[in-house]
Formats: sequence, C-alpha cells, structure tokens
Amino acid sequence: MAVVNFKGGSGKTTTASHLAQYLALHGYRVLAIDLDPQASLTALHGYQPEYDIQANETMYAAVRYDDERRPLRDIIRKTYFAGLDLVPGNLELMEFEHDTPRALAERSTEPFFGRVATALGSVADDYDVMVVDCPPQLGYLTLGALCAATGLLITVHPQMLDVMSMCQFLLMASDMLKVVQTSGGTLDYDFIRYIVTRFEPADAPQTQMVAFMRSLFRDRVLNSTMVKSTAVSDAGLSKQTLYEVGRENFSKQTYDRAVESLDAVNGEIERLIAQAWGRAA
Repeated sequence: MAVVNFKGGSGKTTTASHLAQYLALHGYRVLAIDLDPQASLTALHGYQPEYDIQANETMYAAVRYDDERRPLRDIIRKTYFAGLDLVPGNLELMEFEHDTPRALAERSTEPFFGRVATALGSVADDYDVMVVDCPPQLGYLTLGALCAATGLLITVHPQMLDVMSMCQFLLMASDMLKVVQTSGGTLDYDFIRYIVTRFEPADAPQTQMVAFMRSLFRDRVLNSTMVKSTAVSDAGLSKQTLYEVGRENFSKQTYDRAVESLDAVNGEIERLIAQAWGRAA
C-alpha cells in the first residue's frame, strides 16, 4: 500500500507508521518502506538517517541505474517490532530524481516506473503487507510507488486549502500516470481510500469539509477518522508512536481517545486488505 499526498503535514508518515505497527501487532509480516528523503519513518523506528544509514543503504540502492545496484534483501533492516522490517531512507533518495532524466534520455535500462515494483517483488514472498511512505511530491519515486502498489491511501487534512491541494495532486497524478501507462506501466488497485487526518470533531468547518468530501467521494472516504491528539504529537517528541508510549504518560481520556481513533482507521484498512485477499479479517 502506498500512502501519498502532495502536501506536507497531512499526517502521511504518522498514518504509515501506525498502520505498519498495527498490522505487525496483529500478526502480519510487514515491510515498511521509507521513500521520503526527510526519513521521518526511519527515525520513528530507531535509525537516525544522518548517522545510522550510510551510502547505498536506502531504496535508492535497489533502484539505481549503475553497477552499484544492490538486492533489496541486503538493505532491509529489522525493527524492535516483531514482524516489522524496514527499508530505511535518507537524503540519498533524491539521487534517483536526479539520475532518472539521464536514464530516460538513454533508454537503455528498465524504466523508472517499474524499478520500485521489481525491487519489492524480489522480497514479496517474505511479507504479507508492504506499507510505502511516499515523499510529499509527485516525483519519480512516488510514481514508481504508485505503479507498484495494489492499494492507495490518500491522507487529507479537512481544511479547504488542503483539500484543494489534494485535488491538484490527483489531477497531476492522473495526467502523469496516463503517460506511464502509455509507456507500458500497469496500474491495478484493489482499493483507493481517502483518510481524514488531524480531525477535530468539535471544529464545525472541519466537520462540514468532511461531509463535503463524503458527498464527493462517497465510500472511498474511510468511515473512521484519525483525530488530532496531543498524545500523538507528544509521543513524536521522543520519536515514538502511540503504540509504543506508555499509557501512564498521558491522561487516560486523551490516550484512550487517540488509540481508539487509530485502531478504528487501521482496522478498517485491515478489512480492506482481507477483502482484497478474498478472506475474512
């Protein structure tokens, strides 16, 4: 599954990290892939991208165009969650954006839009679910992730400017993916869903915006919303998720409300996965 949005601050990494950990806690074999050069997903899982991740140790190593390309299996790292592995990221990922125009001009290698899928396919038998945290831009890595994914999760903060930005992202993505398809790329999604993030139920304009989104996208908007909570941001201060921090660090009501919201969103996604597999969750 690819977690995407063009606009930063939409809760994309928060969604991806909590989803990956939720699935691992429920017995799935999960691979989390950090395609964002900012590498927040990597930092949340115990690796400092500036110091712990060296050259040629990110997804870039598995998709690069020269002789230094490495198998993805050699790049995957364990995390402190049983059943959850990580493909780390750092600023090196930007190299793929710089290398691809030259490779497109030469037309001598596998096209950029198939390289992420090829890398992930090499380890597909080892995992039940792969969660890809995409960068907040519509670059070559994001397009590669969109071509590799079978499920698409689009995070959106329920405010007018954010929804407008999301619409621009979708229009741009549609135009670019048409070109990719013409060039031989394949798109085959089991589901596409919008996730309302950082939602404040007491905020009337946000409630109206959510209702507007549901009128437009109907059942493509998840029924559950990810509420805005100080518990999530406070956990982030120590580079942790809400599934890691102790309940005793927060007021009971704040913690329980945040976890209930996360579990509802992730449980709904788990049911979509089971449905795509033709199984009961």
